[in-house]
Amino acid sequence: MAGRAQRSAAGPAPGLPLLLPPPPLLLLLLAAAAALIRTGDGQNLVTEDVTVVEGDVATISCRVKNSDDSVIQLLNPNRQTIYFRDFRPLKDSRFQLVNFSNSELRVSLTNVSISDEGRYFCQLYTDPPQEIYTTITVLVPPRNLVIDIQKETAVEGEEIELNCTAMASRPATTIRWFKGNKELTGKSEVEQWSDMYTVTSQLLLKVGREDDGVPVICLVDHPAVKDLQTQRYLEVMYKPQVRVSQNYPVQGLTREGEPLELSCAAFGKPQPTDMRWLRVDDEMPQHVVVSGSNLLISNLNKTDNGTYRCEASNAVGKSHADYMLFVYDPPTTIPPPTTTTTTTTTIPTTITDSRAGEEGAIRSVDHAVVGGVVAVVVFAMLCLLIILGRYFARHKGTYFTHEAKGADDAADADTAIINAEGGQNNSEEKKEYFI
Repeated sequence: MAGRAQRSAAGPAPGLPLLLPPPPLLLLLLAAAAALIRTGDGQNLVTEDVTVVEGDVATISCRVKNSDDSVIQLLNPNRQTIYFRDFRPLKDSRFQLVNFSNSELRVSLTNVSISDEGRYFCQLYTDPPQEIYTTITVLVPPRNLVIDIQKETAVEGEEIELNCTAMASRPATTIRWFKGNKELTGKSEVEQWSDMYTVTSQLLLKVGREDDGVPVICLVDHPAVKDLQTQRYLEVMYKPQVRVSQNYPVQGLTREGEPLELSCAAFGKPQPTDMRWLRVDDEMPQHVVVSGSNLLISNLNKTDNGTYRCEASNAVGKSHADYMLFVYDPPTTIPPPTTTTTTTTTIPTTITDSRAGEEGAIRSVDHAVVGGVVAVVVFAMLCLLIILGRYFARHKGTYFTHEAKGADDAADADTAIINAEGGQNNSEEKKEYFI
């Protein structure tokens, strides 16, 4: 059989006529045989489809099960013989013999291109002949991946448009978007040019200050390439963020007569260039000192009460932060009570660092003062009553003493009255009084 196949390939034997069926009938027989082989009826020839990336190497293998030393042949999609046994009739040096034996013909194709895609036929010269085909599929990765951003610098709150384009790939690519580690959803369009596909994905993104400096990544999913991506960093402008802090007193009450120091910090993009202090709904006190971002009041008083505002601005806008000042009374010092005992009792005083506690203390002091005043008034009234009582008592005693004058030597009451001072008239009056 092998010798017969070789003679057929080299030409008819001398003196023997070449008998071939008509071409249409031959093609019909070959197609029927190929269909019969691929259905598996008595199939003895096997192969596998090949998928290869453009520019790489494709390997085609024609294998025989239960080989009987029949001749194996490999043909290209145009049915030109690439290899007949270990001989290469086709003048294409990209095809190289990898392995040849009675059970396998293995051929490599280097620098694969799109034009190499198609069906390749393995033929086995048996009786009847067998044929099976393998398909080479060529993958083309995107040749270029570009992100186009609508605005290089965006302002906080704006919606910007980004476009990512993957050009000339096969098959069409799938584009995915990421902002940092968060995946976003875009809208893709596919254009086909000949056998190639260009995919463009559009992403609409509303940016905030937290997006400044964050990468936006365009990533490609394609069987011909792995981890193909490109990225752009967002640049977002935003108005200042202002914060007021109290340097002195540190987390304490603002009391009358004590100093107050405030500081203002502002952050924005671009960095704020204009920063100022003002008093809301009133003029700034003359004794307030403003130095850069700091505000200082050396001697607080009740007239300083109010809201103090720090404003900062940049090219994007203006922001502010407020500080509400409430000046409390200075702490009251109460002298310790005097006692005749030698034991001294110390009463602990709890000071609550809050405005509500201070107001309660102030009310307690006011009640004590009022109580003291009332006690003094009551005491004064009692003293006055005592003095008046003593005065009336003293005058009453004197009256009775005068009535007794001249009666010490009298023999009877009438004589005593006559002898008393004032003569007869007085005696008559006194008589009537005693009566």
